[in-house]
Amino acid sequence: MARALTRHRGLLVITNNMNVASTLMPSTGCEVIVAGGMLRRSDGALVGEATADFVKQFKVDIAVIGASAIDEDGALLDYDYREVRVAHALLENARQAYLVADSSKLARSAPVRIGYLGQISAFFTDRMTSPRLARLCDRLGVAVYEDGTTSEKRTRRAIESDRDRR
Repeated sequence: MARALTRHRGLLVITNNMNVASTLMPSTGCEVIVAGGMLRRSDGALVGEATADFVKQFKVDIAVIGASAIDEDGALLDYDYREVRVAHALLENARQAYLVADSSKLARSAPVRIGYLGQISAFFTDRMTSPRLARLCDRLGVAVYEDGTTSEKRTRRAIESDRDRR
């Protein structure tokens, strides 16, 4: 997602991820603000209370969040409660929220709830592999994008394929 933003101009990006900041650093079209907090070395994320408090200072047009797992009931889940606090702050202070998660997250479970699919405007993934989740996105009006293209037709095909199997 950060690489895609480098092609845009006039952006103010607030991030809690050192890798995102590094990716955007050469882009003259983006101003980058990096939240402070505890560094999680495994993925370069800054997490915890200080990070969440920093994020709460802003009202953003679009929040982009990830999830470690997405349950078929629409629950967005993570393993790290410190990261979830930051995601909550983002969701509470954004006009729209986008979820970015690859298809492996659809087959996982995690213990900490970030929120629900209904809080999301758009879901970006490599493949929608769950017909049940595809139906839920359709019902909630969550736009699904696979590999950078809208997947309305693919989502409908997944739903129809699931019906055919029954």
